[in-house]
Amino acid sequence: MSALPIATNLYFDNHFGRRGVKLLPNEFYTTREDMVLVTVLGSCVAACIHDRTAGIGGMNHFMLPDDGEQPSQAASDSMRYGAYAMEVLINELIKMGGRRERFEAKVFGGAAVLAGMTTINIGDRNAEFVRRYLALEKIRIVAEDLQGVHPRKVAFMPDTGQAMVKKLRLQQEPNVAEREQALARQVAEARAARHARAARELGHVELFTNNGQAPAQKPRVELFGSPAAKPRVELFGASARGAATAPSNSAKTVEEA
Repeated sequence: MSALPIATNLYFDNHFGRRGVKLLPNEFYTTREDMVLVTVLGSCVAACIHDRTAGIGGMNHFMLPDDGEQPSQAASDSMRYGAYAMEVLINELIKMGGRRERFEAKVFGGAAVLAGMTTINIGDRNAEFVRRYLALEKIRIVAEDLQGVHPRKVAFMPDTGQAMVKKLRLQQEPNVAEREQALARQVAEARAARHARAARELGHVELFTNNGQAPAQKPRVELFGSPAAKPRVELFGASARGAATAPSNSAKTVEEA
């Protein structure tokens, strides 16, 4: 079994005057020390979880919700998927003495930072996923800053639970733009591969109809390519009702850095 992707980029943070850790996508970090955990988000989401009684906390950074983008590779096997990233963070905090019933969460990210990103709704899907996951786990979200159009820099103090966020211009973080473009390509390629696989499977089924004769009508697979059919990606994006879910009114907005 491969080692867990614990963030290793340690440094001294002059702004906060303490040791820090920079989290990259698909990493996490947990500690009880007086440190600052920092990450930069576009459509990705970071969950910061704190146990006030134990004085511990941690952060993750995931790129996609658990929605079966790669059926051949279970989402539970990769930190890039939210389901595994959340499971790892929670389990590691419990190993440190944390109690699930005491956990409080602050969540960030899920923005549509590039023109056209709304068509695949990565940010909205990530935001909806983390809210739904924490609700099912009965972990209260006490602050959130999700969705919108701006990249964010997030700083989290795991020993106290304090979190700060700073909205950024895309030009300030060129790595975010490159990462978002690469992620959009990966999602589009995975979607195309799924559709091609479904077309092959459904076409193969049609070959066995009518006693081995060619069907009188077009194979049913043509329905998925029909302009009248709703793209399958919509199952994981914005609902037919239109708008993305608004931030929960019960969660406070975090302070600006």
